[in-house]
Amino acid sequence: MQQRQQDMAEEIANSVLHGATLLGAFLAAPRLLASATPANASAHTGLWIFVTTMTLLYGASTLYHAMPEGRSKQWLLRLDNAAIYLFIAGSYTPFALLSPGDSTRSVQLTLVWLAAAAGFAVKVRALHMPPLLSTALYVTMGWLVLLAALPLMAQLPAVSTAWLVIGGVAYTVGVVFFVLDTAVRYAHAIWHGFVAAGTGCHIVAVLGLSQPLQA
Repeated sequence: MQQRQQDMAEEIANSVLHGATLLGAFLAAPRLLASATPANASAHTGLWIFVTTMTLLYGASTLYHAMPEGRSKQWLLRLDNAAIYLFIAGSYTPFALLSPGDSTRSVQLTLVWLAAAAGFAVKVRALHMPPLLSTALYVTMGWLVLLAALPLMAQLPAVSTAWLVIGGVAYTVGVVFFVLDTAVRYAHAIWHGFVAAGTGCHIVAVLGLSQPLQA
């Protein structure tokens, strides 16, 4: 699948959508970081990783789509694509760190970050990977966030679990528009909208982790 070059109007839409999401991430960050109790080091670590990778992704995407054609834009494209892997792992991390502790959870978290690091390295070095394969990897890794939360779902408030699932669905449905981008104008911007919606849902789900777990 060969990606279609976006025209100026599309790039403005792409940049504005993820720029607005970046602003939302900045506004949500203080509340996210304040939601962990001071004594819970794991929660603080997970939240910082979530916020940092979220900011990196939306910052890179906004700058990439706002830049004119040239070497800087191509470099930002690599960073934009690579940062997706880090954000997926960053979204997984708060749930993994707060899941009932056992060695399996640590192994899963390590494997997710190894996969994210490998994907990041491939994208930054501009090594060839078919877009459909990249997208399949994004979706597969993304659903690991839900797998990480499975041990908690019986203890989390129902609304937090619901937002987690809805976010995963939003990310997945958005892939349809990413594929349609080869032929349909503004499909990429619509995909950005679904990605932003998925992120918003997962912010709410992560905030739910600060509530007392139910027995």
